[in-house]
Amino acid sequence: MDGSAAQDRPPWEALAPLVRAARSGDALAMDSLLTAVTPYVTRLCRPIALSQWEDAVQEALTAVFVGLRGVRDPQAFYGWVRTVTVREAVRVARRAGRERPFDPADAARLTGLAGTGDGELPAQVRDVLARLPVHHRAVLVLRELEGFDERTAAGLLGVAPGTAKSRLHRARSAFRKAWQQ
Repeated sequence: MDGSAAQDRPPWEALAPLVRAARSGDALAMDSLLTAVTPYVTRLCRPIALSQWEDAVQEALTAVFVGLRGVRDPQAFYGWVRTVTVREAVRVARRAGRERPFDPADAARLTGLAGTGDGELPAQVRDVLARLPVHHRAVLVLRELEGFDERTAAGLLGVAPGTAKSRLHRARSAFRKAWQQ
């Protein structure tokens, strides 16, 4: 994973006391916790949910708020947030029908991953990602931009590792083909 990905990530170990306090009903701790994870959640949602990324962020943060009591190990919080966020981003993208053509006016809003040094993907990359089906876009973002292996990406997407591997192969092929056009 690159340096820009790490810069949006809060110090997860330092969040353990907040996780414990929020789980026990401390509203201020919950607010601090949600504030701390929002940049990371946003960075994951933007390239997957595209113009619906704000809805995906809201849905993911709501799922974190509602489901936090089920997190037994505060050290597992980061992985749990990542899983919840990816699933919500994919769900929102599918619900919004993101298989339709990309609106170039939305390109300026799609920031948050590696690319130009300021955390923004180059416009050409954003455009090509936007033309991919959501299931291809999600696996490609997890593998190539977030740096997860196929098994981890499969777990986050709730599919078998073989499915993730074949989707990744098709996504890479579709990306290359779209890039050349």
